[in-house]
Order: sequence, then C-alpha cells, then structure tokens
Amino acid sequence: MHLGHYLGLLHRSQTCLADAFREVASAHGDEPDIRALCTRLAAQCDAHASQLAPFAARYAAEAPDEPDRLHSTLFTGTRGGGLGLLRDLHDLYLMAAECDVSWTVVGQAARGVRDEDLLRVVLRCEGETAVQLKWLRTRIRQAAPQALVVA
Repeated sequence: MHLGHYLGLLHRSQTCLADAFREVASAHGDEPDIRALCTRLAAQCDAHASQLAPFAARYAAEAPDEPDRLHSTLFTGTRGGGLGLLRDLHDLYLMAAECDVSWTVVGQAARGVRDEDLLRVVLRCEGETAVQLKWLRTRIRQAAPQALVVA
C-alpha cells in the first residue's frame, strides 16, 4: 500500500506551505490583509499537518523529499514591491494547489481502505484548502492590475 507515501507528501507539503505563508506575512506586513490572513492560514496549515500526523504513523509514512523540492523551487524567498507581492501570492497558490490535489488523492485512498477517521480529516482540511485557494486567487486578481499596469 502506498497511502503512507502520500500522507507523508501531504504532511510535508502542509508544513512547507505554512512556512511560506509566514514568510509572506512577514515580508509584506505593509499590506494589512496579507499579514493577518497569511498568519491565520499558516496556523491552519500547521493544524492540517498535526491532524495528519497520527495517520502518517498508522500507515508508516516517511515524508518524501518532493515537497521540499517544490518549496525550494517555488519559494526561494519573498520579493519586494507590488510585483514581488504578486509573485509571492502566485507561489503560494501553486503550493496550495499541490496540497489540494494531494487531499483529493488521500481522500480517495481513505475511501478505498474505509478509514472513516482519515476521511473526516480529509474532508475538513480539503474544504479549508479550497478556501485558501479562493482567497489567494482573489488577492492575485486584486494585486495584478496594480503590479503589472501601474508604473
């Protein structure tokens, strides 16, 4: 069974996303909504990782290195200015999308092994990740014209 692999992948992806949200919150503190919401979303990602931990242990997951590579490829640090904010939000969106698709995969596996406890966690966290993606997409739409059109 390879469910343990995906649980490890998802756990590490959530941890990396939490760290990236914190970095963006700190770097773009002049944007009040960014600081507040990124800090809140980082805590939410930390909670997701904590909720996954018992299942990772149950299915003997070892966290693979894919999420680290994704984090280092997408998120090598924050950037300054309006364009920097847009790029940082874009990176967060891609990292959250990785988590989203992993929740889908783990949810399907939970159904397959009839693990109702894992499925409850997946459904709750998957819904919260969907909200994260919606907020990021909305904030990107807001930042894009200012960053790309206004000099």
